[in-house]
Amino acid sequence: MVKKRRVTVVNQRDEIIGYKFDEDLLPTDIYRVSTLWLTNSKREVLLAQRAFSKSHDPGKWGPAVAGTIEEGETYEQNIVKEIEEEIGITEIMLKLGSKLERKAKYHYFVQWFFATLDKPADSFKIQKSEVEQVKWFSKKELISELKKNPEKFLSSIKEYITLFMH
Repeated sequence: MVKKRRVTVVNQRDEIIGYKFDEDLLPTDIYRVSTLWLTNSKREVLLAQRAFSKSHDPGKWGPAVAGTIEEGETYEQNIVKEIEEEIGITEIMLKLGSKLERKAKYHYFVQWFFATLDKPADSFKIQKSEVEQVKWFSKKELISELKKNPEKFLSSIKEYITLFMH
């Protein structure tokens, strides 16, 4: 049986106003997400392909780790938990990035975190219910793939490339 979780619901200033179960979220609700952008010493970025069973953007490539903030969690507590669950890393030095508001199909605040780690992609212990696979991408490879198959990537990838892959 899947554990029911309550998601943190916030107002337009990212202040907590309540909690709801996933299935009770309305299109007008604003929630919180944390994201990890992981790079290595070769300046490659680790992307995760979302599990095909996910309700939001199944099979799309996105940041190494992402999670919805649950009741009682901060952005940082959530990303530390998600890093361990999704890719099996328990000790990592996080750098706080930007917090952005996203209004599209869903409305949420996303807190970006950054870290650097040299580890082969096939040595990550991935959580198959969340992540289909992970892969290191060079800037050139990522830009090429994005041009050929933009539908295979989350929109945040374009922003990440523009801001951080110099």
